[in-house]
Amino acid sequence: MWLDRFAGQQIGAPPPSSSRSSPLPHRTSSGISPYMTSQRPGISPRGSSLSLVSNDSSASSLLASSKRANGSALKQSTTIEDSADPEEVLTRILGPLSDSTRDGSLEEESLVRITEDDLELEFDFGGLALRELAEGDAVERQAADTCRPQTVEDCMFSQAHKACYSCTHSFELVERDKAKFEELHRSIRACDDILNSVETNLTSFRNDLAAVSADIESLQARSTALNVRLENRKAVEKALGPIVEELSVSPMVVSKIAEGHIDEAWVKVLAELDKRATAQKKGLQQSPQSKALADIGPLLEKLVHKAVERIRDFLVAQIKALRSPNINAQIIQQQNFLRFKELFSFLNRHEPDLGKDICQAYLNTMRWYYLNQFSRYEKALEKLKLHVLDKNDVLGNEDASRRTTVLSSSKIAGPPHDAFNLGRRIDVLRTQNKLAISSYIAEEDQSTHYLEVPFRNFNLALVDNATAEYTFLAAFFCPALSFAVISRHFNYIFEPTFAVGHALTKQLVSDTYDGLGLLLCVRLNQHFAFELQRRRVPAADNYINGTVMALWPRLQSIMDAHCESVRALTAALPTRAVSAASAKAASAAPHVVTQRFGQLLHGILALGAEAGDDEPVVASLRRLRTEVETFLSKAGQASFGADARKRERFLYNNYSLILTIISDVGGKLALEQQEYFELLKTRYQEAA
Repeated sequence: MWLDRFAGQQIGAPPPSSSRSSPLPHRTSSGISPYMTSQRPGISPRGSSLSLVSNDSSASSLLASSKRANGSALKQSTTIEDSADPEEVLTRILGPLSDSTRDGSLEEESLVRITEDDLELEFDFGGLALRELAEGDAVERQAADTCRPQTVEDCMFSQAHKACYSCTHSFELVERDKAKFEELHRSIRACDDILNSVETNLTSFRNDLAAVSADIESLQARSTALNVRLENRKAVEKALGPIVEELSVSPMVVSKIAEGHIDEAWVKVLAELDKRATAQKKGLQQSPQSKALADIGPLLEKLVHKAVERIRDFLVAQIKALRSPNINAQIIQQQNFLRFKELFSFLNRHEPDLGKDICQAYLNTMRWYYLNQFSRYEKALEKLKLHVLDKNDVLGNEDASRRTTVLSSSKIAGPPHDAFNLGRRIDVLRTQNKLAISSYIAEEDQSTHYLEVPFRNFNLALVDNATAEYTFLAAFFCPALSFAVISRHFNYIFEPTFAVGHALTKQLVSDTYDGLGLLLCVRLNQHFAFELQRRRVPAADNYINGTVMALWPRLQSIMDAHCESVRALTAALPTRAVSAASAKAASAAPHVVTQRFGQLLHGILALGAEAGDDEPVVASLRRLRTEVETFLSKAGQASFGADARKRERFLYNNYSLILTIISDVGGKLALEQQEYFELLKTRYQEAA
């Protein structure tokens, strides 16, 4: 039946809205009006709020009812065709209920006449109007019961009875689903409680957010105020910062100056103190009435006195260390003096007299130090064995003795030597070894040397130490002292040491006839002069010049001795003519003097390869060459007499030997001599 279908659709229907009264009062079936029309089986009225529209799901109907129960502002459609209210339908059919009936008392309602308007109402009876539905039921009843005719009133009563029955059945279904609706109601109330809790939390959060917003506004106001204050302080600091910086002295500076260890950090603090003291004095001169400068003055003065005291003690301790035996002065200079060279500058600015005393103490100490060291070194070099070349080793002496001696005047025999052959002696100029031999090696050396060996070692050590000392003086005392004062201090330190060097040079060259050795010493001295110029040590020029003045005159004396010896040898030749037999027996081989002269000339030219033609040795060499030519001419005349051919052959052989010996030498002077002897050779070759 359609009632069963209607009851099945009502299982998921929502409860009626709580904001409005029930569509029908709770009444028993006896209270239903007899005039209610029944509905046709299979047709569900569209106007009932308990029915479900065929095109809507139960979930959507339940959602709509829930919204109405929560007071939603959406209104339910009340069209008769779609969702007519059952109470309104029954009221229009049966008439309005009395007040007693609404209060729960059942009274007999007066008979209400059904009019044509009531029959024209539209119900959801399968698309049939009420009249058609009534007529259809009447036909069915007439067919079922042909013995009793029905009137229109009977037909209407029957339909109303059916409708009332359908409504009663619907209310039974509603009561049956009451538990479900109550559970849904409880769920809704739980949701309301949760929403209320959420509302409370949101309200509390809103209040907290308002408080936070107020705090943020307060912080922003404070930040703005702090920014203004910061900008003001920056402006004040920019204006007063330099002045305060020049006047203020931090406690760290005071404690470091008074008690701190003297190191790089102490030097930096000292520079800061010097800056403050200088600024205070300058400011006091410009503003004598400044109270700040007057207040800071005593503190700065005490700090300066304390710094001067500590610097004095430190420098005196280092000077005493220089006087210790077997101490390396350059290590102390590099690690303790140059490392803290700002100390003397500070001392000289604030206490000039004390600075002079400290400087003089250092100069006296180093004067003693170098004199002691080089005196010991000079004594060690005196123990070297040297070849002795005396007046017997001149060019014209045919029986020259070869002896060696020691500079300490203890003469002993030594190996033979050649006074005219340069050989490997030139290696002292070409060697790359820039170190002097130590005193211990010099004392234990048993080999024999020429005079240039001790000369080179002593002067090499002297030049190295002089360079180190002058560099130290320029670095430590500058800019406190000028370079002129520094040069005077340098000369004061090395004056006795230079005297020792000059004494050694004079001792080496005073009695010797070693011309090649003297010329080697001259070239070594020139190299030392170039090295000092390269190292920018002009203060040692006086020592170099003094050495030159000791070497060149002695070299000229040796060259003059050679000339005199050749001249004496020429004079000793026989002047009378020799016999023909003697001339025939005489040999045309080169003379021994020619051999010696060629070797001596080779050595002088080799040592003068880079020299000019204005040196004193050049003029001496030309004089010696003239004497040798005179000697050879007279010797040929004395040996061969009237035999001009043998005499010219003799001269050719001698000049050819000289040219052969000097042919491998380079330089301007050598080229001049080679051309000269080449002409002599060519002239006597043609005659021979």
